[in-house]
Amino acid sequence: MQRPLTKHQKNLAALCAIIGAECDSDLLKEIEVTGIAQSSNSVIPGDLFVALPGEKFHGAEFASDAIKKGAVAVLTDIAGASKIEGVPILISANPRRAAGIASAWFYSEPMRDLYSVGVTGTNGKTTVTTILHQILMAAGRESGLIGTVETRIGVEALSSKRTTPESSDLQALSAVMRERHMRNLVMEVSSHAITLERIRGSHFAVVGFTNLSQDHLDFHADMEDYFQAKAKLFTFEYADLAVINIDDTYGKRLLKQTELPVVTLSRLDKKATWHYASITSDYVGASLAIRGSGGILIEAKTQLHGGYNYDNLLMAVAIATESGIDPIDIAAILPTLTGAVGRLEAIRLGQNFTALVDYAHSPDAVTRVLETAAQISDGRVIAVLGCGGDRDKTKRTLMGQALHDGADIAFYTSDNPRSEKPEDILLQMVLDIDVVAPSEVIVDRAQAIKAAVNLAQAGDVVMVLGKGHEKGQEINGTIYEFDDRIELAKAIEDKK
Repeated sequence: MQRPLTKHQKNLAALCAIIGAECDSDLLKEIEVTGIAQSSNSVIPGDLFVALPGEKFHGAEFASDAIKKGAVAVLTDIAGASKIEGVPILISANPRRAAGIASAWFYSEPMRDLYSVGVTGTNGKTTVTTILHQILMAAGRESGLIGTVETRIGVEALSSKRTTPESSDLQALSAVMRERHMRNLVMEVSSHAITLERIRGSHFAVVGFTNLSQDHLDFHADMEDYFQAKAKLFTFEYADLAVINIDDTYGKRLLKQTELPVVTLSRLDKKATWHYASITSDYVGASLAIRGSGGILIEAKTQLHGGYNYDNLLMAVAIATESGIDPIDIAAILPTLTGAVGRLEAIRLGQNFTALVDYAHSPDAVTRVLETAAQISDGRVIAVLGCGGDRDKTKRTLMGQALHDGADIAFYTSDNPRSEKPEDILLQMVLDIDVVAPSEVIVDRAQAIKAAVNLAQAGDVVMVLGKGHEKGQEINGTIYEFDDRIELAKAIEDKK
């Protein structure tokens, strides 16, 4: 957990009052808090430890460890309070919300001191935020980045544990960025983070909506619940301005529902605030003409491929311009942009076919990325895909069908089976599909990748989907080293 070097210290009684928790304020007046932690592993002396209820454990079970490490108080719910002794307890009916409010207040709302941008949607969050961060940095505006693949404080790269950090980590990170004189923060905002109050107390200058399609229905009750979770971000509590892709059906709904002023984006609708006047694709990328606010015209080339990547690029360009970057500078920067790690990432070892790795792990994402593969292929599209275990089971058949429909040759394989049998997952993937050779079901992911590469001929595109930037394969509680990019490279080398 990154924390600012600048000392932050707040009175515990004042903190209790801010979050409206149940506590003995007279007892707390003499206690000073110097940090907030939501994991006992990251507690340092002087911290307030936040003990949250979880799916398997209650954080209160780790309170004794936190206290041994120097936690001076614990914020929790009534159920957690009964398991804690030895330090003052702050009781809240919603400790997640309280933790967000407390963390933002403790660090004096650092996100308001930065030009903060939050991007949400099923697909595209990582690419939009990565591109935007690249534009900002290239324009000389030191910026932070928080997302699925990595966290960046300017040029310093840190690993990311989740798409959107817990509230105490998020606010501490933002405070570090402010301390290091970052001018901007660009971050992904997941529906889990919104629902679980991780962004409570946060505020963005701009929030962006990319699209919405079936995913995470192991967490959300249905698509409506999923949409409404995203929509919560588009309120004055969290933001000042919305940038919305109105080519998306849910984007159109959000446009009507949000209370924020809106900048619209469209690849297709010339009436949108930001749209493409023209897109001319070729094998190295595309030549673009982008129209924006007030008749702005940006003409440039890009290395990126695929319609959905043009959507992502358009959002990054629109937000960059809204943040004050000169469109002339943006036009000069666009040809240098590389996109995000594990998103249509090419593996080039001199082979006579195209080899790509992508993070696509929802039905819509698989369809989109295979459409892009077909556009750039001079031959066949050969694709490898699996579905994760212990996650939304309803999308497995849909993903299998998307693979069948979009690839000339399809390999169905494993992808983080977790506690499930990979064979059971694969049966659901191919439930309504007649898998005919050379397409095949191969449980071992490395073998599936090798089989795809061995079939590749000049002009073909080999797509390995689902894991993207990930470097592990989770099987029965153990994470084994596994990187699609490395496995794909090995297969290409072995083929030569």
